[in-house]
Amino acid sequence: MLKTLGAQIKEFKKVSLLTPVCMIGEVIMEMIIPLMMASIIDDGVEAGNLGHIYAVGAWMVLAAALGLTFGVLGGKFGAKASTGFARNLRKAMYDNIQTFSFSNIDKYSTSGLITRLTTDVTNIQNAYQMILRMCTRAPFSLIIAMTMAFIINAKLASVYVVAVVFLGICMFFLIRTVSKYFRVVFKKYDALNASVQENVSGIRVVKAYVREDYENDKFRKASDNIYKMFVKAEGVIALNNPIMQITVYGCILAISWLGAKMIVGGSLTTGQMMSLLAYCINILMSLMMLSMIFVMVTMSTASAERITEVLNDKADLESPANPVMSVTDGSIAFDHVTFRYYKDSEKPVLDDINLQIKAGETIGIIGGTGSAKSSLVNLISRLYDVTEGKVTVGGRDVRDYDLDTLRNQVAVVLQKNVLFSGTILENLRWGKKDATEEECKEVCRLACADEFIDKMKDGYNTHIEQGGANVSGGQKQRLCIARALLKNPKILILDDSTSAVDTATDAKIRSAFTEKIPGTTKLIIAQRISSVKDADRIIVMEDGHVDGFGTHEELLANNEIYQDVYESQTGGAGDFDANGGEQ
Repeated sequence: MLKTLGAQIKEFKKVSLLTPVCMIGEVIMEMIIPLMMASIIDDGVEAGNLGHIYAVGAWMVLAAALGLTFGVLGGKFGAKASTGFARNLRKAMYDNIQTFSFSNIDKYSTSGLITRLTTDVTNIQNAYQMILRMCTRAPFSLIIAMTMAFIINAKLASVYVVAVVFLGICMFFLIRTVSKYFRVVFKKYDALNASVQENVSGIRVVKAYVREDYENDKFRKASDNIYKMFVKAEGVIALNNPIMQITVYGCILAISWLGAKMIVGGSLTTGQMMSLLAYCINILMSLMMLSMIFVMVTMSTASAERITEVLNDKADLESPANPVMSVTDGSIAFDHVTFRYYKDSEKPVLDDINLQIKAGETIGIIGGTGSAKSSLVNLISRLYDVTEGKVTVGGRDVRDYDLDTLRNQVAVVLQKNVLFSGTILENLRWGKKDATEEECKEVCRLACADEFIDKMKDGYNTHIEQGGANVSGGQKQRLCIARALLKNPKILILDDSTSAVDTATDAKIRSAFTEKIPGTTKLIIAQRISSVKDADRIIVMEDGHVDGFGTHEELLANNEIYQDVYESQTGGAGDFDANGGEQ
């Protein structure tokens, strides 16, 4: 874990080293001042030597100024190192997440990843700054102060040993108690972020069903859980202050009582006693700092583990050592393909699939919910890898291709269409970064998206809200289809991506595909028979198996599942789709 996190310090190693150096310089200056103060009292005030007071006083001012300078520089370097470290952690996690396959992403919730990138990184940032500054200052200050105290008077300094042992025992029990709360609390943050994310992204549904009270109650419970855990943790930490104060005041009383007797007895000077009292404060403040460090490190350990988990998680799917860099055509073959999402699953999602699809064919895919239609097409662009058998594109195993090359030639419009904040043109250019406006307009005509874009005030420069919140479901689907077409792929997969489009528009889109991109292999997953009946061939999926594969007429003649679906959609009042959606 430390090696993984430490690798992200990178260009901030220099300031990370300068921070403790400056803190050591500050401590040295602070430790010199009590000795000077003792000299002023013993050799200046009591001896009546005004010149000595001025001379040593000047050195004290210089030491204080140097201590202040070291402290300021230590704070500046520490802040730069910790914020830079946090920046690198966020970037490293984000970059690694971008490499994840679907199977990697399935391990984490969206809210969990957000918590890791925000709250967990902030905890590590604070802990790192405290380690650089306080973890250097506190032990160094403690050791020097104890050493100086024993040099001045070993008998009186033994009071500090008792105080250190007492505080050490107290801190051990405090930290052990509080650590279990912090390990739990960050998991609660995931639930809180999930509540906020769901509510904001689904605000229209919340309002449509008048579920504001329910969502508020869910958020309140998640927030209260965090509040309660922090109250318990902070309640334990709060005991640190009274314990520290008891120890400090106890040491001051003991040193004052014993020191006064020694001064009267002549074995201790007034200046030495003042120095011992100053070192007393330094020693006990160092112990307090150490206790804060232990609490912070304990709290951040859970965050460090969660961050390391993401950083060390390697993509399940990678390009081979010598990848194929071009896709010859859009032919597809499934050769005894079996697929499981989890290796230890007893029942496969897809079982012994054998299919041959020619380049340029239009293939319809139909089947009930859970029949593994999406799982089937996800294997083509290698969003997942097969468990057994192989999938070939252009005559080559998809695992032989460079991932970017393969996915640039296999355009997928998923069930859950996503648009990003920005203009329509910016969203379309996800398909091709350097696409001209005319190219964008052409694919929008193919996807029938131009019909609504031309009616917008700003046309193709219309701003799209996050997630496409300001366009309808059908408009969003058409924009996503246009975006995929802009890639000019050899294979186009539409995963139920016209479900929100009226049947007339659906028919226009399919007709445009046939005329404009005849060489592209088209796989259309749909629930409506009308969307696939004109396909060259249709795959009927049932419980992870291919139940039928043929033309519309062939399946009507010999496939019961297809017959049932056809009858259910065309019986009774007639087929709405037969008229192209028009009355």
